[in-house]
Amino acid sequence: MSFSNLLNEVTYRDQRPSPANTNTTTHTDTRSQISRARSYASTAATSVSISGDISSQLHGGYSHPLARAWQAERQLTKSMLIYPLFITDNPDEEEAIPSLPGQKRWGVNKLIPLLQPLIAKGLKSVILFGVPLDPNAKDALGTAADDPKGPVIAAIRILRKAFPRLFISADVCLCEYTSHGHCGILHDDGTLNNQLSVDRISDVAMAYAEAGAHCVAPSDMNDGRIRAIKLKLIEGGLAHRVVLMSYAAKFSGCLYGPFRDAAGSQPSFGDRRCYQLPPGGRGLARRAIHRDIGEGADIIMVKPATQFLDIISDAKEIGKDLPIAAYHVSGEYAMIHAAAKAGVFDLKTMAFEATEGILRAGASIVVSYFTPEFLDWLET
Repeated sequence: MSFSNLLNEVTYRDQRPSPANTNTTTHTDTRSQISRARSYASTAATSVSISGDISSQLHGGYSHPLARAWQAERQLTKSMLIYPLFITDNPDEEEAIPSLPGQKRWGVNKLIPLLQPLIAKGLKSVILFGVPLDPNAKDALGTAADDPKGPVIAAIRILRKAFPRLFISADVCLCEYTSHGHCGILHDDGTLNNQLSVDRISDVAMAYAEAGAHCVAPSDMNDGRIRAIKLKLIEGGLAHRVVLMSYAAKFSGCLYGPFRDAAGSQPSFGDRRCYQLPPGGRGLARRAIHRDIGEGADIIMVKPATQFLDIISDAKEIGKDLPIAAYHVSGEYAMIHAAAKAGVFDLKTMAFEATEGILRAGASIVVSYFTPEFLDWLET
């Protein structure tokens, strides 16, 4: 019933003679008609609620901005964010990446001026990806990956000295360093040699740990590499102070294009579908998560993020005692920028919605190219 109809009904009731004595003067209620209508509506609403619909009244619980924030199980904070950085072997490099708006390839000499203002705003962590530009740097074994003078190891040492409180993660893979662009060492027929790949990947992880990385993060998806890295960390006396973050559920797909442009890691033949997970492989992802937890992973990562929210949820269920990370990958980031540029939605609003969805699914760590913007946005 509309309020105007309710008002008319109350007025009509006031004008009717009393059925007990039609000759008696009707008592006049001194309240206004509107006041009595509101009272009647309030009584009606109360009777409905008492009848069992109290739980349906939700609006009051999120009527205020702070009350809306309280509805989130996880609220985005600066400490949740990891900023990906592409480090080249040209010390003075500062080159924009066209397919990744706002992102650049950096030489080690540019890192301190880049990161100083971000750390002042609250940046807590970065993850490093090596990008060798020297045409002679790549070979079939990816030998430049753990070159002591290579970009990642050099960057780790510089950052540890310049920013003692910055948490430094190092992505561990061979794809940027192999002449064929795949994530390991190959058999003669072009398929992955898992045993040799795992041995090589674990050596690279150890080199980064010894250089001072707080976290090593193997993204190659070779079977058994978590166990191999953990064992070498133990043997090397580093397991007690190095976090092992596994890209446990890394799916194949088309969302890595801008990253491969940035890192120069496009395979020269074939694709990575035989070692990265198929997009529909939820059961495979769950098995991989179980496996990597059993092999000693300290953090489980899901990649990409927004198309695999169910996998993030699964990871949180399976690894309920572990931190869960999600990588909001280059293609996801670039799509948001492209759509915002086309006027489909506001960039900031969509960046928050996408990231809050990742947190809602179960992640407590987000690798995000939006990190510099979030450091500003979270202040306001």
